[in-house]
Amino acid sequence: MELRRLQPNDADEVFSAYGGRPEVGRYLTWPTHKGVEDTRLFLQHVDRAWNAGVEFTFGLRLRAFNQLIGAFGVQNDDGRLEVGYVLAPTFWDQGLATEACSAMVKYLKMWPRVYRIQSFVDAENVASARVLLKSGFVEEARLPKWRRFINQQNTPRDCIQFRVPL
Repeated sequence: MELRRLQPNDADEVFSAYGGRPEVGRYLTWPTHKGVEDTRLFLQHVDRAWNAGVEFTFGLRLRAFNQLIGAFGVQNDDGRLEVGYVLAPTFWDQGLATEACSAMVKYLKMWPRVYRIQSFVDAENVASARVLLKSGFVEEARLPKWRRFINQQNTPRDCIQFRVPL
């Protein structure tokens, strides 16, 4: 697998792999894309945020097929990093999210001035919680009605906060 910066010209692949897939969007904090134009607008935001140094979104590609299968995002708040990832459903339950997350944790630990790496999941997203635990995160807190997920009627959901011990 290869991790590389998502580019605006990845719109068609992002939309078909995961951006426009409702089953993928259930636990995401951004809305499922209704069309490839939504994905283009999203990737413009991704490009601006990368250039501003506040958010870094990497595409996950299978090298053998040069196929985009997901993404890994890092928000940088002056050394406090929050991470998240998304994977196309055809690649769920194959260990690829854990592989990508583990590699990113190693990489992020080398960034200068990093004092915290964290993530959170909807408490019902057991598969994602398992990925984080296998990737070196530890559960830090269970937070009732902590975050709204737009693709779940935007109602507050219980979440689990994780961090990487540094």
